[in-house]
Amino acid sequence: MKALLILLLAQLYSASLVPEREKDPEYWRRQAQETLRNALRLQRLNQNVAKNLILFLGDGMGVSTVTAARILKGQLQQRQGEESLLEMDKFPFVALAKTYNTNAQVPDSAGTATAYLCGVKANEGTLGVSAGVTRDRCNTTKGQEVTSILRWAKEAGKAVGIVTTTRVTHATPSAAYAHSANRDWYSDGEMPPDALEGGCKDIARQLVENIPEIEVILGGGRKYMYPKNVSDVEYPHEEKHRGTRLDGRNLVQAWQEAKPRGKVAEYVWHRRGLLALNLSRVDFLLGELLHPRVPRHQRGALGGIPVLSWGAAAAAVASYSPKGAAASEGWCYPGKAKQALHEAVELDRAIGLATRLTSTQDTLSVVTADHSHVFTFGGYTPRGNPIFGLAPMQSDVDRKPFTSILYGNGPGYKIVAGERENVSAVDFAHADYQAQSAVPLRQETHGGEDVAVFARGPMAHLLHGVHEQNYIPHAMAYAACIGSNRGHCNAAARPATPLLLPFLGLLFLLLLC
Repeated sequence: MKALLILLLAQLYSASLVPEREKDPEYWRRQAQETLRNALRLQRLNQNVAKNLILFLGDGMGVSTVTAARILKGQLQQRQGEESLLEMDKFPFVALAKTYNTNAQVPDSAGTATAYLCGVKANEGTLGVSAGVTRDRCNTTKGQEVTSILRWAKEAGKAVGIVTTTRVTHATPSAAYAHSANRDWYSDGEMPPDALEGGCKDIARQLVENIPEIEVILGGGRKYMYPKNVSDVEYPHEEKHRGTRLDGRNLVQAWQEAKPRGKVAEYVWHRRGLLALNLSRVDFLLGELLHPRVPRHQRGALGGIPVLSWGAAAAAVASYSPKGAAASEGWCYPGKAKQALHEAVELDRAIGLATRLTSTQDTLSVVTADHSHVFTFGGYTPRGNPIFGLAPMQSDVDRKPFTSILYGNGPGYKIVAGERENVSAVDFAHADYQAQSAVPLRQETHGGEDVAVFARGPMAHLLHGVHEQNYIPHAMAYAACIGSNRGHCNAAARPATPLLLPFLGLLFLLLLC
């Protein structure tokens, strides 16, 4: 009788969550018909030449993360959440990308970055090189370098850039400019003697030397730009933030000195410095914060600059270039779902900003991920259940509650007195809470499933169905008439409508690991 009463109460509660309009079948029929009309309009393909390319890359942003972020966005707007739309949800063309590396079923960020930026699949742990390069083997690199869509754009006379919420030497953005047998060779201080003797360059040095006229570089990781033991400008007394370079070079100074005479190159390391700039007078911008991804509740402290501020700065510098620009972003929280999903919503705001600044007539925008994570949510939660909340049931094995969000593996695995931790005894809504995982690991792993690719603008229809991940930059280059595949351009090109801002595009790389 008690079980029957609980079931009846659950059914009554569930029924009360249904909005009145959704009880009317006509609501769903009208919605479907409107969707059908929008789909039919897509038969008129946009085959303009893309003056601008925008790539938003959520590192680790699998389909389950996208869905959870959508719900969070709606709940932050005091809605139930499930019915909400992310900006990427509004893109008319959607594909799936196969993310495996040439030697790995479940990929890493370096091999995938080489695929979606350089158009070539590679081995895990290697950057901007073909699968002929073995990780850690400097002597396998020569002649195996592959170039990226950022270089293709630069060679076409476009302004380009990288904006990231992780360090600029991280695997995700660095495949845009670097060629390395090891993604961890941030500076020469992290390289083994045989690699240095073999003539391989560290990633920070390649950032300055390989494509010296990148207009916008914004992110973190400045310690890799300075000589070993040089104190950090913001945290001079903290040893872990001191410079790491063994060659004694100051790469920030080298970056400034390499710019053409008469051009203004500005370096900033704090939010105040960025806001003080007159961006209309800046030709090149390098911004490196120690903590580019400050937690949401700490923004404004520690010099943290959110995604939108970085993106707006990149767009502002780019707007004064007659040819265009490109940029990238990122975050990484080990099993901390709340922080990761809030950053996904921040990415959504950046996509919305780019949408308002550009036109679909001449701007191809693409949103995707390099790989997924072992992140999931379930538990038969009712409509509108807080995305960080508990499932409406207890385990029928250990009789303990569990959160809807869980991980397949990671640091959230906890045993208390020989049993699974009781989450009702902890603050599972805290930003630093690590969701429970099935297998104990110090670091949660990537996932191996396909990731979504959302596209809008000229030639967006080329991104459809299921693709190898390395197809993405080829489709984007075809749309913009850059790179090697340009035979169609003169015959098919039609004049593009001028943009609100005359820039090539923003390459946004976001890091969710």
